[in-house]
Amino acid sequence: MTTEMREPLGLKMYRALSRVAEPVAAFTLDRRLKAGKEDAERIGERKGKAERERPQGFLIWIHGASVGESLSVLPLVDQLKAERPDAIFLVTTGTVSSARLLEERLPERAFHQFIPLDHPHYVTDFLEHWRPDAAIFVESEFWPNLILKARSSIPFMALVNGRISPGSYDDWKRQPNAIKYILSAFDVIIAQDQQNAERLSHLSGQPIKSLGNLKYAAPPLPADEKLISDIASQIGARRRWLAASTHPGEEQQLLSAAKLLKSSFPDLLTIIAPRHPDRGADIEGMANSVGLKTARRENNDKIASETDIYIADTLGELGIFYRLCDVSFVGGSLTEKGGHNPLEPARLGAAILHGPHVFNFVETYAEMRKAGGAALTRNEREIATATRRLFADQKTRQAMTAAAKSCAEENAARILADVCAALSPMLATHEKNS
Repeated sequence: MTTEMREPLGLKMYRALSRVAEPVAAFTLDRRLKAGKEDAERIGERKGKAERERPQGFLIWIHGASVGESLSVLPLVDQLKAERPDAIFLVTTGTVSSARLLEERLPERAFHQFIPLDHPHYVTDFLEHWRPDAAIFVESEFWPNLILKARSSIPFMALVNGRISPGSYDDWKRQPNAIKYILSAFDVIIAQDQQNAERLSHLSGQPIKSLGNLKYAAPPLPADEKLISDIASQIGARRRWLAASTHPGEEQQLLSAAKLLKSSFPDLLTIIAPRHPDRGADIEGMANSVGLKTARRENNDKIASETDIYIADTLGELGIFYRLCDVSFVGGSLTEKGGHNPLEPARLGAAILHGPHVFNFVETYAEMRKAGGAALTRNEREIATATRRLFADQKTRQAMTAAAKSCAEENAARILADVCAALSPMLATHEKNS
């Protein structure tokens, strides 16, 4: 625990500077609001101001940064709620899309708030209002003011599904005392895989175990059945494939793959869902410049018979397009972003393709490839070749889809049970002592 260590000078400086940087924090929020990245009606929550009273009872605070972590939180809340029916759950995230998802899907006795920016005043107001009895951080948000202030007032803190990207790992290795001090705030640390366990162990100076990736236990991405039906009717019987969660530097290769595929399948529809929907216009320009006709979801464009590329540039609708496509390329993997979650398409019946850069889910992709549910494709020609084969060979496509789904489902119950078992004794002990 942090009380047993001396706070490093670098952290003291960060916390001192952040105390006088409230104008910068306010300016940052204003810019994000203008860019549509904040909820104007709830902007006070980002400054630690709550619009609702703290419920009476034992309050467990769970924090996950965005949509991916939010989906991991849902089964965790359900399991802990079953074991502790008296508990109340405050779930925080930092993105508008995750807030919408959680408000729709959190169970009774659980509610969402936005996490405050890492400014001492905002963090203090947040903690003094909610007074959590326990805190569980999911994955990799290491904000010093938030974590260290929480440690001073919350009896039990855990980091579950812990993750450190290679880039962050290299950065933190240059500040070893700071990250060791921050990680010492947690009573329990559980990594999402062995690779991350080794990184966290090195940074924390203590043994860290992995119980498996909690995202295995996440429910399928939501989707509106009416929208699925409407878009399916526009596509008709055309062959279609999806490039999901794409980043700059990937779309050019995917558009090239689409052109290669059209020579074999003239009726082909390629759906591109960028990781950041505000890039829809840029992708449309790229496609038009190489002679491909486009329609954009953001503009409510209809998919016509001549549409080559449908750009799914909206928030929270990826579940629709995974359900509509038998073949999905998962982005963030052709460039060094580390790859996005393959479990999402696997649960929804897709054969999965991905690029070589998958360090965010290295063990998950390895397991899925070993089971026959995913294939590595390094460039546009390999993407086109693999997709062409899957279109032409229904048995291979169905076998790959079944293998991906089985891989996604078989570990879910075990991982969730193991993570909750690691947390439950600590929470029960605190309850007796509180």
